[in-house]
Amino acid sequence: MTDTVVDAARPAGVPPVALEHVTKTYGVGPGAVTALDGVSLELQEGSFTAVMGPSGSGKSTLLHCAAGLDAPTTGRAVLVGEDLAGMPEDALTRLRRDRVAFVFQAFNLIPTLTAAQNVELPGLLAGRGRDRRATDGALARVGLADRRDHRPSELSGGQQQRVAIARALATGAAVLFADEPTGALDTRTAASILELLRTAAAQDRQTIMMTTHDPVAASYADTVIFLVDGRIVERMTAPSADEVATQVSRLPSRDRGR
Repeated sequence: MTDTVVDAARPAGVPPVALEHVTKTYGVGPGAVTALDGVSLELQEGSFTAVMGPSGSGKSTLLHCAAGLDAPTTGRAVLVGEDLAGMPEDALTRLRRDRVAFVFQAFNLIPTLTAAQNVELPGLLAGRGRDRRATDGALARVGLADRRDHRPSELSGGQQQRVAIARALATGAAVLFADEPTGALDTRTAASILELLRTAAAQDRQTIMMTTHDPVAASYADTVIFLVDGRIVERMTAPSADEVATQVSRLPSRDRGR
């Protein structure tokens, strides 16, 4: 049965993210590791979904397959209406560049570029040119209007992550994937980042998938999906941090070597 994350206040449509019976196996023979085991999932427009599970549960693999960063071994992944199976690499690159945004724990900013230039970069790579209004608007939204000309080395870790968020917002991407985006941040900074993500889903109708190990971070999402051994074992809507922490404590832990 497919797990569907739906915001009832929003009209139903083609899910921006859909996985159908996806498996992902690394290696062959006795040493093969099954990171995902028959996962089916749909994420609707404007939803904010957190993915949790013990170490080796398949969280990052799920995100990578959904985002087209990794190909399923079997099953089907559909991203903003495009079936990723067999898609040529150049077409897949264009799809991710034009319709998808990424925020990672490592920030992935270009050290020689200013904050504004980092925000502008996806548009330049896509051939859309510079959009000063969109760049300044995104930086203002994350509270960094006065840091537009600073390079990453001149910014704190939290400020660098906010630049990464601004870069994702400025693209107007349909889907935003965030892999442990607050893992290296202090509590206050993490809260501000999570509020930005929640607003992007609620106001901008971006579909957000976030992996996290933190029950507090997960509580900002509309829905939390729990993975164990590559399978979805539980869903929780309108989660609180305490409820998420309790559920996590009940999950079996298994080191799968990932």
